[in-house]
Amino acid sequence: MPKLPPRWFIRSAWRAHRTLLRVTADRVGLSAPTPGGKFGMLRLTTTGRRSGRPRGVVLGYLEDGDRLVTLAMNGWDRADPAWWLNLQADPHAGVDLVTGSHPVTAREATGEERERLWSALLNCTGYGDLAGFAAQRGRETAVVVLDPVAG
Repeated sequence: MPKLPPRWFIRSAWRAHRTLLRVTADRVGLSAPTPGGKFGMLRLTTTGRRSGRPRGVVLGYLEDGDRLVTLAMNGWDRADPAWWLNLQADPHAGVDLVTGSHPVTAREATGEERERLWSALLNCTGYGDLAGFAAQRGRETAVVVLDPVAG
């Protein structure tokens, strides 16, 4: 089984990434996925399910046509991340990409779609030993699809 970094390290890395985005006005820290299979980085803004306030998080993602795909992981902790709980309460969100910002609607991939997207994520470089980390969670990790909002 792969060894996870300590929780304090994971949380510090998240904070550092958000700070980098803020101090560079988004010029550094967001990236598009590469054709060779490296995931990109986006900022997802949800509405807090309790506070009603905007909540931003930086996530790795892949593209599936015009849809964006990510994993609902919380540093591989067993608990679901707050952003996924927020999306379950209100699936409307916004994404910031290197190409600009736009609204999305989130949903969990299921069945054959989940299997296809999970396979694509397994082939992606940058997540590390995805299968090994996911097995340590002790529960299935949601594959989240961010569908563009027509407009």
